[in-house]
This record gives sequence, structure tokens and C-alpha cells, in this order.
Amino acid sequence: MTETPLHQVHQDLGALFTDFAGWSMPVRYASELAEHKAVREAAGLFDLSHMAEIHVRGAQAADVLDYALVGNLSGVKPGRARYTMICDADGGVLDDLVVYRLADEEYLVVANAGNATVVADALAERVAGFDAVVENRSADTALIAVQGPKAVDVLAAVTDADLGALKYYASVPAVVKGHEILLARTGYTGEDGFELFVPAAEAPALWRLLTEAGEEHRLVPCGLACRDTLRLEAGMPLYGNELSRELNPFAAGLGRVVKFEKPGDFVGRAALEELAKADVPRVRVGLRGTGRRAPRHGYAVLSGDATIGEITSGALSPTLGYPIAMAYVDREHAEPGTALSVDIRGRVEPVEVVALPFYSRA
Repeated sequence: MTETPLHQVHQDLGALFTDFAGWSMPVRYASELAEHKAVREAAGLFDLSHMAEIHVRGAQAADVLDYALVGNLSGVKPGRARYTMICDADGGVLDDLVVYRLADEEYLVVANAGNATVVADALAERVAGFDAVVENRSADTALIAVQGPKAVDVLAAVTDADLGALKYYASVPAVVKGHEILLARTGYTGEDGFELFVPAAEAPALWRLLTEAGEEHRLVPCGLACRDTLRLEAGMPLYGNELSRELNPFAAGLGRVVKFEKPGDFVGRAALEELAKADVPRVRVGLRGTGRRAPRHGYAVLSGDATIGEITSGALSPTLGYPIAMAYVDREHAEPGTALSVDIRGRVEPVEVVALPFYSRA
């Protein structure tokens, strides 16, 4: 397994590790419930160095990304970011991405760990014929996130960057106690927060600085387990669960990211135009349960005795105190308020269709 630049730091903190997309990642340090609560009420510190960082630069960098991705990336102003997807020619989702425009002729594409090679290879192929270059800097880049209502307080103690002026889905070069970083305000938890892109060799020192600055704000290190329950509460999809090559953006309820109005062709346009016209047989919904038994990935969703869907992600919500899940169900059963059930290891438990997200911060 591949180790992040912070692996020894996690070992010293007593982390429990898991294999995630070929990476040795901390799943929890002490209690995943305590870590989840810290992010909702104070702040959490995450190692996201398994994510891929791919730079696209050159006179036609914007044109490359408009062709390679489904979004309108030429319309993104320098300093801003956009959530988008990269699809294959048939419209299947290869990965969902966050793309930062760093300058007029430079973009940073952040891909999921499990799809890093797929995305890098696809961009390298799709750049042919354009005046631009694609450079995969994942191995040289570490990524640390501070998430939670106290995230601003933690960062303010270590940088002079104007955090108040940094909008959601924006980035700015910044200095943290001598470390030059790219500071972004995005996130995957449903809370306010920041991502810090830093040279890999400097990651342990930066982690220590943030830990010290966060002591008075109850900052705690957080693993993948609480990251998953946080993003589930926020209704955010996870590639491999809610997204896959077998699903297109419209099936996932994310058709808004496909920008047909942008000029020119893009990979998957013809297929996606046809898919946009068709009725989606199954749609992504939220499900709320009762009791303490949570639906899990792969469990059948039932209407009476008929199987009408499948759970993609589920857990007992630490914030809300009841079971929640995302699922794909037949569209005639997707209306909020619809009563369904889930087969949880041979026991049928009632659930109700609800609107996503389950949780939104005040």
C-alpha cells in the first residue's frame, strides 16, 4: 500500500489504518463518533494526501478542459473553483472532480484516489492537438483539510491570508508560518472549511502547526470513518457508491453539472444529450429510518415484497440520531414522504423517502 507523507504522524497518534484505494489511510484515531462531533461543533483535521493533483497549463488549458470535462471550465474566473465530472464517450462517469483555476492559463484538477490514474490518463489523451500540457503532481503534493465551524479561527492563528474574503469554492496562494501553500475553501463534510495544498515534504510540519493552533479550538485529527458519515449527512456522493462508470450524471441527479450551452464538442456530449432526453429509470434519493439498525451499501430497498432499489451508502447518523441512507430507487417511488422498507440482514425495517441533504449547517 502507498503511504501518505503524514503516515508516521498518524502512527504516532495511534491511528487505526485501512486500505483505501491502495493507500494506507487512518480510519480513526480514538472514536469516530467523537471525531464526527468535533467537525460539527468545533474543528477536525484530515489528511487527504491520497487525492490526485493534476495541473493543466498552457494557452489552451481552458479549451482542453472544456473538451475533456462536462463543465464549462473556461467560464471559471481565476481564483475560483467548480465541481464537475469527467465522462467517457458513452456518458458514464469516470470521476467527479473539483477544478481550481489558478491563473488564466493554469488549472488544478483534483481527482479521487481510486481514479487518479484513470483521470490522469484520460486528460493526457484528450490534450492531444491543444496548446497545453498535463502534469500529474500528486506524488509531490500533500493535502490537509481543516473542517468545522472553528476552522476560520484555527487558520487565522497561522496565516495572514484574508480568510473573510475567501469565498466558498475559491482558492488563493497563502503562507502558513513560512510554508507557501494553496489555500482553498471547499469541503466534503457539510461544514465550513479549508484545504491546504502543500509540498509533500512540508506536510508533517504544517500538520503540527495546525494541531498547535487548534488546541484552544478543540481541533482533533479525523479519519476516513467520520469523513464518510459527515459527507453522507450532507448528501454528497462518493465515487464507487453513488457514482460509477455505469451511471451517468443524470441518473445520479447531478445533470446540472453538464453544460450543453458551452461552445464546441466535449467527450460524451452526443451520448449525454440523448440521456438527458430519456426518462431515468432509477433516481438517487435519501432515506430516513427508525430505531438503531442502519441500512448498508448493497441492501435491497423494498415496496411491499417487491425490490425497487438498492442502498448505496448508509449509517446511523451521529448528528441526527437516526438511520440515514442514500439509494437508487425506481422513479415512481422517489417522491419525498413515500413509505418503503429495507431488508437489513433478513429483517425488514421501515424507511421514508426524504429530500437531500439530511443535514445543512445553519
